Amino acid sequence: MVRPVVVVGLARSGVAAASFLARRGAAVVAADRKREGELGEEALRLRERGVRLETGPHRAETFTGAAMVVVSPGVPWELPALEAARAAGVPVIAEIELAFRHLAGRVAAVTGTKGKSTTTAALGAMLREAGFDARVGGNIGSPLVGLVEGSTAATTFAVEVSSFQLEGTVRFHAHVAVWLNLSADHLDRHPSLEAYVAAKARVFANQEPGDWAVVNADDPVVLEEARRARSRKLLFRVTGEPLPSGDGAFFEGGLARLRKDGRVETLFRRDEVVLPGAHLAGDLLVAAAAARVLGAPPDAIARAVRAFRGVEHVLEHVATIGGVDYYNDSKATNVEAARRSLEAFARPVLVVLGGRYKGGDFQDLAPALRDHGRRVLAIGEARERVASALSGAVPVEACASLAEAVARAHAEARPGDVVLLAPACSSFDMFADYADRGRAFKAEVLRLAEAGRG
Repeated sequence: MVRPVVVVGLARSGVAAASFLARRGAAVVAADRKREGELGEEALRLRERGVRLETGPHRAETFTGAAMVVVSPGVPWELPALEAARAAGVPVIAEIELAFRHLAGRVAAVTGTKGKSTTTAALGAMLREAGFDARVGGNIGSPLVGLVEGSTAATTFAVEVSSFQLEGTVRFHAHVAVWLNLSADHLDRHPSLEAYVAAKARVFANQEPGDWAVVNADDPVVLEEARRARSRKLLFRVTGEPLPSGDGAFFEGGLARLRKDGRVETLFRRDEVVLPGAHLAGDLLVAAAAARVLGAPPDAIARAVRAFRGVEHVLEHVATIGGVDYYNDSKATNVEAARRSLEAFARPVLVVLGGRYKGGDFQDLAPALRDHGRRVLAIGEARERVASALSGAVPVEACASLAEAVARAHAEARPGDVVLLAPACSSFDMFADYADRGRAFKAEVLRLAEAGRG
């Protein structure tokens, strides 16, 4: 009897992995703890490809009898069924590991607590501008396994990789591994900060001396983990302070500069960046450095920077209503990302904060709010925690829904203000994911814009 491959978790990555395996003739069981009626249409259509669906509570025998188990990023690594599979000697891998085993070409992997999506998307844009067969995906856009068809030795994959994906890698090899930063995050999922760091550090695990580790010179944890990698190191610093000697990327006199092999060159002009916030300009610096070591010429990098308009749900400008600008930063799912989002604006900000708490200290937002915050609209499971931490900095108003928060912000905002969604929390108490939350925010804002035109 042929032992099946079990794919667990039927969100975007799981559906893509199950489809990929079925197309290659594997016997596939797709398992999800949701009831069948709660699954999306794409998951249900897997049956048409010969995949057997197994919904509801996981059956240990399905996992222990598998040839291999492929895990979607949303599935806890310590799930009892996965522990049983490992105890039975069944290989348990992540979807990006499955993809890596079937792709051709080079991988540039981008990880970090914040900034991954912008850096990955910008890197892909720079490589494409240089004429590369560049494919962008992973934790952003398409699952990596959906990008491997037709790849060749000339293909370069720009891949956003999360800790959840990296913890299930074995052979995954990044020719360029970018680790942007580290702060407390996903502690609702990882058992400790140390486990979170260890998962992230797997981005360097299989690197060789001819590879590159692009790492933050101002993050001691990232630097320490990078020192253990066998790859060549390229540091970056976004503050304008001088870098240590060696290869590195930095800003100097309004220019994004790269020092490599003793030679310094300009990659782009900082005033050509159209995105708000110093942190997004920093993300473009890192992307440019990675693109350059992958072979993209500086003129192509500069053209891509001038054309780059950012990523959906990352400080995305939604509308201007009555002189008030509305920005969607739903991807700011941790406190540090929300702080940077707040600091992107010198104008008064009314910020929507809250959701499902996953670690960090909301009081870290108080200095930015004291500087130019006008009001906090607190939502979700964490709204009382938000109010307790921040009511001494600015007025905090608890709201029962995102729609109410947007309406209250609209009523309070004055011309010149910014209304910002930067939740500092996950979305899973109220929405399917951060993108669902961002779309809901945009829908409410556009409804207000339409009402104003009426």
